[in-house]
Amino acid sequence: MLQRTPKAFKMRQLKQMPLAVSSPTEPLPAQAPALPRLRVSKLCIAVQGATPAELFSRAESARKDSGFIEFRLDSLHKPAAALPELKTFLARHRDVTAIATCRRKPLGGHFTGSLNSEIELLQKAAEAGAHIVDLEVESAEQATRPQLAKFRAALRAAGAVLLISSHDFSRTRRPDGLNQTAQRIAAFEPEFVKVVSTARSLTDNLSVLHMVQDQSLNAHVVGIAMGEEGLISRVLSPRAGAAFTFASLSEGTETAAGQVSARTLLDIYRLEQIDQATRIFGVAGNPISHSLSPLMHVTAFRRENVNAVMLPLKVKTLDDLLTVIRDLPLDGVAVTMPLKQEVLPHLANMDPLTARIGACNTLRTGADGKLYGFNTDVAGIIRPLERRMRLKGARILVLGAGGAARAAVFGLVEQGADVTIVNRTHEKAAALARKAKAHVLKQAALAKSRFDAIINTTPCGMTGFKQQLPVKENELNAALVFDLVYTPMETPLLKLAKSRGLAVISGLEMFVQQGARQFEIWTGKPAPESEMLRVVELELRRHPQ
Repeated sequence: MLQRTPKAFKMRQLKQMPLAVSSPTEPLPAQAPALPRLRVSKLCIAVQGATPAELFSRAESARKDSGFIEFRLDSLHKPAAALPELKTFLARHRDVTAIATCRRKPLGGHFTGSLNSEIELLQKAAEAGAHIVDLEVESAEQATRPQLAKFRAALRAAGAVLLISSHDFSRTRRPDGLNQTAQRIAAFEPEFVKVVSTARSLTDNLSVLHMVQDQSLNAHVVGIAMGEEGLISRVLSPRAGAAFTFASLSEGTETAAGQVSARTLLDIYRLEQIDQATRIFGVAGNPISHSLSPLMHVTAFRRENVNAVMLPLKVKTLDDLLTVIRDLPLDGVAVTMPLKQEVLPHLANMDPLTARIGACNTLRTGADGKLYGFNTDVAGIIRPLERRMRLKGARILVLGAGGAARAAVFGLVEQGADVTIVNRTHEKAAALARKAKAHVLKQAALAKSRFDAIINTTPCGMTGFKQQLPVKENELNAALVFDLVYTPMETPLLKLAKSRGLAVISGLEMFVQQGARQFEIWTGKPAPESEMLRVVELELRRHPQ
């Protein structure tokens, strides 16, 4: 059952640190040093390592992106042996604010020692220079009052403060349940309250953000939902009032499920620039983590001075997505299959071509809060073609009869092209041809036919897709071949076409053009197409998918 939120989520901005921490539990002895004013930025980079050398090497690298670092001491076989090096590191880098964490194995960490050992190690980490120590709420509850009082006094003497955390590795409770967890922590009067859950749906982020908003009125709170579905909370919790959020140093060094790299948070999700005026967009699908849409759109937003960000949304049900669109709220969403068809009954209106195609890939939230639908896949296909040929009267072959084929066929017919469809399942091609007033052809007749352009809308040739080419070499009877697949950038079909001296269009151009039309719908500005193409092409060359 989906968790529904009772009201639209309104986010607030937390004033930036330095942080004047709250009063400790026990009266401050006259000889104890004053509590520090902590340099706490929005971003804390969590580092771990199999050895002290690896841990501190990663910490050195993390300093380039943030002076706020969490040292996961429990990742080490002998955490205590790393404390002298921690002291040296922090003495050498006085600009670094450090959190020391040594989570016990029963509580989701790697430390196999006892409660007493954990408390002793955290105390020594504070004495080595750590500014904040992270103690689980279960450990705080298991400790005796004298033991906890002695620990707090030792932290004050070292000039450190206490963060008490709770981690739920199975679920996210409703906001009232998360608030109860926060209050359970607050009973110990720590300087920071940290509540971490696990997102099983997009709406779980709303519960976390509501909790952060509620608790930040009275405490320095951190709230995150782990897992891929919890990305919204990682990016937007500081905007809701959280003291900070966590990131990994780089991909592959995550200390928690769903953690993203610091550079991703800073460059793609614009963590430092997000404020109350920032418009939030999403790209929804499953899988979605490797979508290039956020990179492409944030590049366009920057170039055109639009205060906006795009987040990938791992969607399991349409109802989940619609709740987040309404309650976050989102200004617009790019949607993938099968959502393109499922969303149609929920639209207040759509353009006539979208209605005829029966698929919508772009949502815009109106001032009235209602959803309006568009299909920019059509523009992604038409724009590259019309730059190279006159579409009216052109003979064009479309390979496939799925969602992308529908956009191609309906869009081209509207432009006056003479469209023919070929599909492995001939009946599907015939049905689409009837609806779009196009022609249908059996594959056996392809070699004897001639076209001005051939468009491949099937996944044949896509990275990880082993099916053979959609046409044989002797069936490439056209002057131009357009493959909508863009991973890899040069598909087997395009290689074959080039070898025969044919003109080609990469699917990368289609991807950018449909994104450019989305940008125009959402912002009302012309899209910086060349910059969008450049950044996506560069990313694909760096990291072929």
